[in-house]
Amino acid sequence: MLFDTHAHLNFNAYKEDSLEVLQRSLDNGVWMINVGSQYSTSKRAVEMAEKHEKGVWAAVGLHPIHVREEEFDYEKYKELAKSKKVVAVGEVGLDYKPEYALSKEKQKIVLAQQLKLAEELDLPVIFHCRMAHDDLIKILSESGSRIRGVVHCFTGSWKQAQEYLGMGLYLGFNGIIFKLNLEEVIKKTPLEKILIETDCPYLTPLPAVALAKAGRNEPLFVKHVAEKIAKVKELSYKEISRITTENAKKLFKI
Repeated sequence: MLFDTHAHLNFNAYKEDSLEVLQRSLDNGVWMINVGSQYSTSKRAVEMAEKHEKGVWAAVGLHPIHVREEEFDYEKYKELAKSKKVVAVGEVGLDYKPEYALSKEKQKIVLAQQLKLAEELDLPVIFHCRMAHDDLIKILSESGSRIRGVVHCFTGSWKQAQEYLGMGLYLGFNGIIFKLNLEEVIKKTPLEKILIETDCPYLTPLPAVALAKAGRNEPLFVKHVAEKIAKVKELSYKEISRITTENAKKLFKI
């Protein structure tokens, strides 16, 4: 069994075949969390999860790249998060890619609101962080509250990884580990703090590109991430699958 802790079958890339892709994953022993990026995709993630008794959960949140086009409505997201299938607030955080950098201050305000929501509902947080690790580390270390969660699609340095791990956070790894040199971080990160994910439809693992429909990633391909981590850690695929699944169940209280 495998657990894809960060999928987006709730996105338009799967408009025609989301249920087919989802069922294919479940049939092959892959559970998943579909993660929201706006209210609309968060709502869709919840609706998808509620149709499945087992194997599918949701996270709700406003992604930092969308803070200019959507105002964060605390009460609306809170109501959505009350579903028993919602296991996290996410994905939330900071994105300082040049085209989004103008909204830095707004991103910080919205992040603070969503951290408050997670604390009120006692939910872990799925963090998105691009080109902004120092600021996110500073915000979290100064927050004064014990935040549970995962830094998804981690691509930072070992020094930054240590900061997050020191706060008790998990690190999420996906297909980008086939493109960037993250072996040091993977080797040094305690196995009990590693989660695996796809971030589908994005970041298709290189071994799966030939199989992917128009290059589109899907939860089933999380097995390639597990295989790569097993190789780097010099452990069996079975062991990595078991431990990362246990980690996901523990963090998200599943």
